[in-house]
Amino acid sequence: MELQTREMSPERKIGRGKIEIKRIESTTNRQVTFCKRRNGLLKKAYELSVLCDAEVALIVFSTRGRLYEYSNNSVKETIQRYKKASSDSSSNGSISESNTQYYQQEASKLRAQISNLQNQNRNMLGESLGALSLRELKNLEGKVERGISRIRSKKNELLFAEIEYMQKREIDLHNNNQYLRAKIVESERVQQHMMNLMPGSSSAAYELVETPHPHPHPHPFDAPNYQDYPRQEHLSLQLV
Repeated sequence: MELQTREMSPERKIGRGKIEIKRIESTTNRQVTFCKRRNGLLKKAYELSVLCDAEVALIVFSTRGRLYEYSNNSVKETIQRYKKASSDSSSNGSISESNTQYYQQEASKLRAQISNLQNQNRNMLGESLGALSLRELKNLEGKVERGISRIRSKKNELLFAEIEYMQKREIDLHNNNQYLRAKIVESERVQQHMMNLMPGSSSAAYELVETPHPHPHPHPFDAPNYQDYPRQEHLSLQLV
C-alpha cells in the first residue's frame, strides 16, 4: 500500500497547467479553444447581468467574421448609452466650470438680498434713514402706520376675547356660589330638624297625663290608709 501511495502521489500533483496567452498556431486547437471560451464568456455575461442587475452587452466576431452577441437589454441601446457616457465624461470639465460660475452668481444674489433685507429692518426701526429720499421716507411711514394698525387690531381682538372669557368665568363662579349657598342652607335646615327630634332637646317638653280609672266604682278595699295609685300602664306620655 505504501508503494502504491508513493507511486500515485506524483500523478496527483500533476494538475491543469497554465496556458501561455498567445496566438494558437494550430487551426484546429484555435477553433476548439474559441468555441469553449466563447461559451464561457457568454455564460459569465449572463450571470453578471442576472446576479448584479447590470446592463451587459457582449459582441464577438470570429476569425471567419461570424457574429456572436449577448445583451440583457438591447445591443443598440447599450451602445448609445456608452456613447452618451463617453461624451459626458469628455465634457465634465466644461460642465464643472459652468456650475462653478452659476453657483457664484447665485451666492452673490443671495448676499445682495440679505443686505437689502437688513437695511429694510433697520429702516423699520428708524435707523439708517440718512440715505433715503423724501419719497422713500413717505413709503416707509405708510408701511409703519399700516403695520401699527394691524398690530393694534390684533391686540384689541385678543383683549376682547380675554374679557369675554373672564365674563363667562364670572357668571360660572356666581352660579357655583349660589348653588353652594343653597346646599349650605339645606344642610343647616336638615340638621336643625334632626336636633328637634332628638330626646332631651330644649325645644321639646314632655308631661304625664293621668288617665281615668277603668273602674267606675270605688275600690273594694276599705283600709284607712289605702291609696289607689294608677299603674304604670295607665300613664301616657304626651308631647306638648
